[in-house]
Amino acid sequence: MSRVAVLVAAYNAEKWLRQCLDSLLHQTMTDWMAVCADDASTDSTPRILAEYASRDPRIRFVRLQSNSGIAKARNAALAVAEGEFVCMLDSDDWMEPDALEQALEVVDSHPETDTVLFQVDEVFDDHVRRYPMIPFDVLTGERAFEESLTWNIHGVYMVRAEIHRRYPYDETAIAYSDENITRVHYLHSREVRQCDGVYCYRQHNASITHRVSARRFDYLLANESMMRLIRDENVAQRILEAYERLRWLNLMDVYMFYFKFRKQLTVEERKAGVATMRHTWKNIQTNMVPLKLRMKFGYMPMRPFWPLFVAQEEIYFTLRKWMGRI
Repeated sequence: MSRVAVLVAAYNAEKWLRQCLDSLLHQTMTDWMAVCADDASTDSTPRILAEYASRDPRIRFVRLQSNSGIAKARNAALAVAEGEFVCMLDSDDWMEPDALEQALEVVDSHPETDTVLFQVDEVFDDHVRRYPMIPFDVLTGERAFEESLTWNIHGVYMVRAEIHRRYPYDETAIAYSDENITRVHYLHSREVRQCDGVYCYRQHNASITHRVSARRFDYLLANESMMRLIRDENVAQRILEAYERLRWLNLMDVYMFYFKFRKQLTVEERKAGVATMRHTWKNIQTNMVPLKLRMKFGYMPMRPFWPLFVAQEEIYFTLRKWMGRI
């Protein structure tokens, strides 16, 4: 068994995949394995993965029969991964050479630590920006969970394999639901620390988070799934309330996406998106949302009148557009 198993999910990643895999081959810590899951790519991604797997026995290659999303691809990789710890590396990203070594040094020095966050450099075409996490030496799992709700700490980390296997990636939505399990991993960690190893996170328009796609509505479905997960974990009431507040804010964000880009969606996509937003609006427990927020124009629940809520959002975002704020 390797010390670290790296999950690499890839879909039409031929442009960046070699840099990603080369960054593993150049790691100063050599006791790793990588499981690369191709999510039914239509470009040369499978050929590149097969090439690297033939060159280095530490690299394994599995292929999904149909495009199913990053959570399912990572789970396919997790199913055959063998390691004391698990981390992920997206196919358009890469790691600095000592990233894995730095992460292992932390858990070797602090045996109670179950999760180690990398430093994340967001790499743009013309500059690099370090992800601004809150300063900390060590967090309890519950505190890390709370901080991750608003991404005061990010979701790029190495975790003990036993935790990851107990909580594989959430496949309830094609996009975004992988974030749910990040938070659950934090919650079930005894200690969460950070290391000096650097993960390079490429920012580009091909990413689903940077393009107009009907999958943006999946964010609300992923949020709902997350709420079910944390209810099952019997977390403190304050955490439930914090997440329900976040779900309400995310509904406003998704409506803003719909307001700005609906003309770029098909009629069917718009109908499905509206149905998802209405479902979310209906099932959020707004009594958990702070009263001050519920009384703010643009954020009022307007229960039980969905058309009234829609009218509010249209007026609110039209005003913001006139003011140049969206």
